[in-house]
Amino acid sequence: MSEAAKEFWNGVRAELPLLIGVFPFGMIYGAVALNAGLSPGASQLMSSIVFAGSSQFVTAQLVHDAAPALVIIVTIAVVNLRHMLYSASLAPYLHDLSLRWKALLSYLLTDEAYAPTIIKYERDGIGPFSHWFLLGAGFSLWFNWQVSTALGIFLGAAIPKEWPLDFALPLTFIAMIVPILKNRPMIASALSAGLVALLAFSLPYKLGIILAALTGILVGIILESRQSPKGAQ
Repeated sequence: MSEAAKEFWNGVRAELPLLIGVFPFGMIYGAVALNAGLSPGASQLMSSIVFAGSSQFVTAQLVHDAAPALVIIVTIAVVNLRHMLYSASLAPYLHDLSLRWKALLSYLLTDEAYAPTIIKYERDGIGPFSHWFLLGAGFSLWFNWQVSTALGIFLGAAIPKEWPLDFALPLTFIAMIVPILKNRPMIASALSAGLVALLAFSLPYKLGIILAALTGILVGIILESRQSPKGAQ
């Protein structure tokens, strides 16, 4: 097996534990999208093209609530701002890649793909084929998301409401976040964002998500700016 293939499958293996939590979430999205009024084709295409679970859920809910287009666009933009941070974090490790590779990996860059990748890069450093690790992690998640979405669309209302499938993704995110909370700014950002998300849960148009994201970012920036140059990263 070539080094590229080894790195690819290492990425797939690192992603497997996270796929367990993502799969039921994809099924829920498929059912929610149909209930929101989206066609089966549009629901599946959103998973294939947009490929952003949280944004897809927000979009489906806002479409169901007949929210203004501007609210939908702004909400999705803020929810996805974290991907800019992921990109900035991985940029030093991937800056030598060609534009085609960068475009492909940026499409596959998600929360679940970022977490194991940055842990590996920070632990092992970068090699000639390290980007194949991110490709493996990202592609396995993409494939999992397409299959789970299709199954959710197919089953639709047949999924029993008493099944606590929606609890799987929060557990997945907790499993991703905890290993990378290495300093006070990170911990404070996570806790403050979580607290605000709970307190602002009842706000219309999912505006609590925007408020929580902005709060976490602001807290992290303030605390990191107060650190000494020696301790800051």
